[in-house]
Amino acid sequence: MSTTTHDTIATAHDDHHGAPKGLMRWLLTTNHKDIGSLYLWFSFIMFLTGGAMAMVIRAELFQPGLQLVEPNFFNQMTTVHGLIMVFGAVMPAFTGLANWLIPMMIGAPDMALPRMNNWSFWILPFAFAMLLGSLFMEGGGPNFGWTFYAPLSTTYSPDSTALFVFSIHIMGISSIMGAINVIVTIVNLRAPGMTWMKLPLFVWTWLITAFLLIAVMPVLAGAVTMVLTDKFFGTSFFDAAGGGDPVMFQHIFWFFGHPEVYIMILPSFGIISAIVPTFSRKKLFGYSSMVYATASIAVLSFLVWAHHMFTTGMPVFAELFFMYCTMLIAVPTGVKVFNWVATMWRGSMTFETPMLFAVAFIILFTIGGFSGLMLAITPADFQYHDTYFVVAHFHYVLVTGAIFSIMAAAYYWLPKWTGHMYDETLGKWHFWCSVISVNVLFFPMHFLGLAGMPRRIPDYAVQFADVNQIVSIGGFAFGLSQLIFLAVVLKCIKGGKPAGDNPWGAAEGLEWSIASPAPYHSFTTPPEIK
Repeated sequence: MSTTTHDTIATAHDDHHGAPKGLMRWLLTTNHKDIGSLYLWFSFIMFLTGGAMAMVIRAELFQPGLQLVEPNFFNQMTTVHGLIMVFGAVMPAFTGLANWLIPMMIGAPDMALPRMNNWSFWILPFAFAMLLGSLFMEGGGPNFGWTFYAPLSTTYSPDSTALFVFSIHIMGISSIMGAINVIVTIVNLRAPGMTWMKLPLFVWTWLITAFLLIAVMPVLAGAVTMVLTDKFFGTSFFDAAGGGDPVMFQHIFWFFGHPEVYIMILPSFGIISAIVPTFSRKKLFGYSSMVYATASIAVLSFLVWAHHMFTTGMPVFAELFFMYCTMLIAVPTGVKVFNWVATMWRGSMTFETPMLFAVAFIILFTIGGFSGLMLAITPADFQYHDTYFVVAHFHYVLVTGAIFSIMAAAYYWLPKWTGHMYDETLGKWHFWCSVISVNVLFFPMHFLGLAGMPRRIPDYAVQFADVNQIVSIGGFAFGLSQLIFLAVVLKCIKGGKPAGDNPWGAAEGLEWSIASPAPYHSFTTPPEIK
């Protein structure tokens, strides 16, 4: 298909879909930019909602003794906080970025399946309304942790488990539809000359993420369905008294759960691989090795699930297998970190807000990776398991990893999305407040865990009181810092200095990925690819 034909299709698409106005435009839109914006705003609302629950958790843990909330409500907060942050904040944010950026990066008029795109978004608010509504049921909401281990989620759970299961099903359907859309778009709608090894890395990472989603979301659906039938229909999948096995639940859940962790970090790698070259004024070092490393991580992610289960009594040979496979994932991840550092090496670097978040991502995500290597060592994991060391580890990966990369992406592409430059001073305030407070929040947790403080418990021994106070103060500061981000985004949408064709002064060959602002219902094609 020629570029001219592409432009004709794009114009026809925009003429056809540009008609609805006001609220109906947002409800009925099939434009990838509108849907991307809807996903991003929804994920930010969920981020603040999940963050408010984290504030409840940290307020309760500010000092020993039960003072603010009942233990059962504390458990509901830890459960719903995790579910909202994973399925409501991080994943929809990446899907929003995919909707906005992938068609423009590959020279496509829109996503391949625009009506399905609309549907995959609009079922999400209903899923989360159902999940949050479960908190108001008699007996309370889900209180068994976001991993909903049996028999806590079957034998001992409240009746609101049914709402929890159905909301997870809807989230899964949304994710699968989004993943199918991404794959079909990238495979079928690339501009002429856009060969596989010329795709921007964000597109590559999302393509691989989409295959992971299609592989693992049905596994989660199976797990929650078995929980539902065990709870309400008398089956015994996870009940030892009926011939079931509660440890089987952990195998099924983590076969979904570990690739899910990479679903939440692979798009981050694509974002950082776009930002670092721009602000280093150099091409990305080792493009093909980045593609192969991403694919390697995706394959290996299916071979490591039982490192979450070292304490369940598996055979030694199985412990060794999962230990070595987990360590092996550090190799392609290390390749990526090396390539980012090599890209920055001797570059003409500047440190605008997106680059600050990207550099913080590289440093802090690496800390999360190192603590993950510690957890991979089977005998050491017996000591770390279910302590705050694990909480510190996965929050370094998911907060200073996934969420920092999403913030970096928002700052980086805001000029393109809105046509205005954001307030750089406010952006830097947001960065420094976030990066300081997030380390005050999560770094001391390593020491709490090494000292033996268990996670998911509303009370603790008095010797942990001082460190918990410091952690809670960091948590409140990090939560408040995100209000600065909201102010930056709203101010940028409202107006500001116009963004030029190359707002970051990127080197030649990098400009089109951040090119001049593209208004709604328009179409952007990269320059002819030599």
